[in-house]
Amino acid sequence: MPALFLVEKPVNPALIISVFIVASCGLAYELIMAALASYLLGDSILQFSTIIGLYLFSMGIGSHLTRYISDEHALTRFIETEMLVGIIGGISALALFVLFGFSAAPFRIILYGLVIIVGTVVGMEIPLVMRVLHQHQAEFKEIVSRVLTFDYMGALAVSLLFPLILAPKLGMARSALLFGILNVGVALITAKIFKHELPSYKSLRFRGNIIMLVLLCCFWYADQITYKAEQSYFGDPIVYSSASPYQRLVVTRWHNDTRLFINGNLQFSSIDEARYHEALVLPIMEQKNTVKDVLILGGGDGFAAREVLKYPQVNHITLVDLDPEMTKLFRTSSALTQLNANALNHPKVTIVNNDAAKWLEQATQTFDAIIIDLPDPSNFSLGKLYSVPMYRMVKRHLNPNGNVVVQSTSPYFAPQAFWCIVTTLEAAGLRTLPYHAYVPSFGEWGFVMASLQDEFHIPKTYQVPTQFLDAQTTAQMFSFPKDMPRLNVEANHLNTQRLVEYFESDWRAATR
Repeated sequence: MPALFLVEKPVNPALIISVFIVASCGLAYELIMAALASYLLGDSILQFSTIIGLYLFSMGIGSHLTRYISDEHALTRFIETEMLVGIIGGISALALFVLFGFSAAPFRIILYGLVIIVGTVVGMEIPLVMRVLHQHQAEFKEIVSRVLTFDYMGALAVSLLFPLILAPKLGMARSALLFGILNVGVALITAKIFKHELPSYKSLRFRGNIIMLVLLCCFWYADQITYKAEQSYFGDPIVYSSASPYQRLVVTRWHNDTRLFINGNLQFSSIDEARYHEALVLPIMEQKNTVKDVLILGGGDGFAAREVLKYPQVNHITLVDLDPEMTKLFRTSSALTQLNANALNHPKVTIVNNDAAKWLEQATQTFDAIIIDLPDPSNFSLGKLYSVPMYRMVKRHLNPNGNVVVQSTSPYFAPQAFWCIVTTLEAAGLRTLPYHAYVPSFGEWGFVMASLQDEFHIPKTYQVPTQFLDAQTTAQMFSFPKDMPRLNVEANHLNTQRLVEYFESDWRAATR
C-alpha cells in the first residue's frame, strides 16, 4: 500500500503513562543516593556532583547497550529491565544504610558501584520503551514528542515530591522502595496488556510478583532495619530519629548522656554542652547591662535561649532556625525540654522557622545582642551564612552599642576556617574579639565576639549561675597559646566561598 494511505495507530496510553513513572523513578534513585551519600559522608556538594555525573554517564552506557537488543525482544527486555531496576534501585538506600554500619565495608566502592548499576539499567528504559511504541505506532515523531514530554514531566514531579513530601515523610529507604514498587508495577501492567505478544508471559508475571513481594516486605520493615543499622554506627541507643526536608535528626541516650546528631555529625552531648553554650552566650550578655532584645540565629535546640533567659532584664528573644522539625522536637520532648529548661516554650521566646539570611533581608528590628549558633560551614549553602554580605546584614540589625557572637569551629583543628571567620567579620566592618573554650566532645572550640565599637571587656564575674565559667576559665578563653596563632587568610565572599575550602582542608588534615 502506498505510504500516502497509511493509517496512524493511536499511541498506547499505558506505555505513555509508564514513561512518566519510569522517568520519575529514574530521577528518584539519583536524588536518593546523592542525598544519602551527603547524609552519611558529608560534603554535600561533592557527593551530589560526583553521583549525578556518574549516574548520567552510566545512563549513557545503558542507552548504548540497547542497540544489541533485537526488536523482537524489545518488549520482553523492557519488562525485565523494569523488574531489574525496581529490585536494585528499590533496595539501594536500605542496603547502603546497612552497609554503612560496618566499618570494614568498602562503603564508597559499593555506593559508586550501585550508582553505576542503577544508572546503566535506568538508561536502558527510555530507548526500549520508544522501540516498543514504534512497533505499535506508525508515526515516529509522535513517539519522540510524547515520550520526551512525559519523561520531563515525570522528572519535574519527583524533583518536587522528593524534598517536600517523600524524604521527610517516608525517609530515604522507604522512598527508594516505593519507586522500586512503581517500577515493578509498570513491568507487571505492561506484561498483562501485551500478554498475547509475550511467549514468556507466565514466567515474567511470576518473577514480577516475587520481586514485588520482596519489595513490599522490605517497605514494611524498612524502619526497623534502618533503626538497627543506625544503632550500629551511633553506638548509644537511639531514642528519636527523623528526616526533615533539610536534615536527618538522631537523638541517642546512654545513662545521663543525651546526644544530638544532624546528618551523622554530633551537635551536642548533654554531659558537656554547658561548656559550649555558656562560652557562646554569657560573655556577650555580660558586655552591657542593658541587653533587652536578643536575636539567635540557629540554636534550634534551645540551649542558647536557655542561657539568655537567665538574665531577667531580657524582654524578648527572637530565635530563627531553618528546620521546624528541630524546634518542634526541642519544644515537645520531655527529656529534651528538661535539658533546655523548656526555653523554647518560654513566653519571651518567639520562634521563626526560616533561612537566617532570608529573614535578615526582610526583617526591620534591631537587637542589643545577636547570637549566631549555626552549623559549621561544611558546604556552600552553609558557607554563605558566614560571608561578608551575611555579616553586613547582621550589622544592620545591631543596635549601636550591641554585640554579636559567632560559633566559629575549632581554632586548633580548623585554624584557617576559624581565622577566616574573624577576617570576614572584620571585612564586614565589625571589630572582633576571638576566644576559645575546651569542650570534651569537640575538643578546642572557637567563638568570635564582634561589635560596631571596639569596647570589649573580659568578664571577671557573672550575674547568673554557671557550671563552667568563672574568672579563671574566662581569662583562659581569651588567651591564645603559641600553637593557635592568628593566620593570614582571606575573607569569605560569596563568589569565592574560601571558608568552605579552608574548612574542608583543615579537617582533612586533622583526621589523617
